[in-house]
Amino acid sequence: MTAILLVLGILGGVGFNEILLIGLFVLIFFGAKKIPDFMKGLGKGVREFKDAVKDVKKEVEDGKQAGRLEE
Repeated sequence: MTAILLVLGILGGVGFNEILLIGLFVLIFFGAKKIPDFMKGLGKGVREFKDAVKDVKKEVEDGKQAGRLEE
């Protein structure tokens, strides 16, 4: 939840009151018991995305090196 609030704060036009209102809405909408599960799933999704980006970067670098070796 803190990461989401940080991202919303970085966006600029969103103030503390708006962040507090969004947090309250999430708490009411999902309930206190569902928020940890939601955040865990969000964390896994972010981790998978970072791993995929890392794999793509590695493949691009390997492709560049293979291209240099062929020349």
